[in-house]
Amino acid sequence: MENSKQIASRFREVLLDGKWIANTNYKDQLSDVTWTQAIHKIGSLNTIAALTYHVNYYIAGILNVFEGGELEIRDQYSFDLPPIESAEDWEKLRNDTSTNAEKFASHLERMPDGKWEEVFVDEKYGNYRRNIEGVIEHSYYHLGQISLIKKMLQEL
Repeated sequence: MENSKQIASRFREVLLDGKWIANTNYKDQLSDVTWTQAIHKIGSLNTIAALTYHVNYYIAGILNVFEGGELEIRDQYSFDLPPIESAEDWEKLRNDTSTNAEKFASHLERMPDGKWEEVFVDEKYGNYRRNIEGVIEHSYYHLGQISLIKKMLQEL
C-alpha cells in the first residue's frame, strides 16, 4: 500500500494542498477567484469555471467506478458546465471539486498494490495506474491554464 499512499499524495498535491511541482494547487488557485472572474471569457480560452468543471468531471467519473458504479463519463460532455449565475453556484463547483478530490485520494490510499496493474473497466482504457497517473497529469495541465488565465484576468 506504500505505492497507493505515494500516488494519493501526488494527487492531493495538485488538487488540494501541494506546492512541490507547480508551487500551487487547485484549492489555492481557485480560493480567491470570484464567480464573475470564473466565468469571464478571454478570447478563445476556456473559462476558469469550465476548466474546473472539466477536471472535476473526470475525477467524479472515476470516483464513481471506485465506489462500485459504472464508467459513465464521456469526453464529449466534459465541458458541459451548467450555468454559473451566482457566487453560490461557483462556490458549489469549488466545493464539489474539493470534496470529490478528497474522496478520490482516500480511495487511492486504500487501493491494494496489486490493483494498480489491473484492467480499468475495459482493456481499451488500460490499467488503473495509467488512468490515475493520467488524471494527475491532466490536472496539472489544466492547473497551468487556470494560473495563466487568472493572471490575465488580474491585468484587466
